Amino acid sequence: MPEGDSIRRAATRLHAVLAGRELTLSDLRVPRFATADLTGRVTLDVTPRGKHLLARFEGGLTLHSHLRMDGAWHVFAAGEKWRGGPAHEIRCLLGTAGHTAVGYRLPVLELIRTAEEDRAVGHLGPDILGPDWDPGRAAANLLAVPERPLGEALLDQRNLAGIGNIYKAELCFLAQVTPWTPVGGLPEAKLPRLAAAAHRLLSANTGDRPGHRNTTGIHRPGQELFVYGRAHRPCLRCGTPVREAPQDGRPTYWCPRCQPGPTP
Repeated sequence: MPEGDSIRRAATRLHAVLAGRELTLSDLRVPRFATADLTGRVTLDVTPRGKHLLARFEGGLTLHSHLRMDGAWHVFAAGEKWRGGPAHEIRCLLGTAGHTAVGYRLPVLELIRTAEEDRAVGHLGPDILGPDWDPGRAAANLLAVPERPLGEALLDQRNLAGIGNIYKAELCFLAQVTPWTPVGGLPEAKLPRLAAAAHRLLSANTGDRPGHRNTTGIHRPGQELFVYGRAHRPCLRCGTPVREAPQDGRPTYWCPRCQPGPTP
């Protein structure tokens, strides 16, 4: 599933070609909104909110989308061949005189009133990459259920918005605890530092190199991440083989030496 940094990059691309321009093409290929037509409206902005995308148009309308596991937005210049999947997987087309934004396999696509955006994203905690980011509030949200495993709490978008499975594993490594450690078992000062680390890592990965996420600062193939995807390979810090086990249905990685605490 795309994480907050990926959604920020997607919003930046969409905003660059749509904002301030009149739509010459509008096609929402979902039954509920198939008759909606945004043609002639000017796009005001495209804004990320955690893992959600909000495209706002004049007249008080917002197109809300969420990519989940397989969705993607691609931008093509006029006359450029579309690439991203077969035509039957296209869920949305938004075009201007110079570009077309194509949404593939979007599991969530709805047209709502801009004044009612809270209905779609109001449940989210502070956005790690947004103007509402508040590490203190994020830390307090994480601690609201002290017996909850840290990995599960980090993935709960109601606590803080933008973390996915990769950053969950990497942040637990940086905190030097296993993802199954109860939030309340962490030293009091560690949660604010963990929230600040989340902001630092996601911010550092919002550049224009999709697929090149780096949390270690090491720019060598296979060493860009501390533990995620490194099952049975040596820990970059101590050399102990990284372990893998499911947590809440997702693969989770940790170093048994660097990250003491409960395990499955």
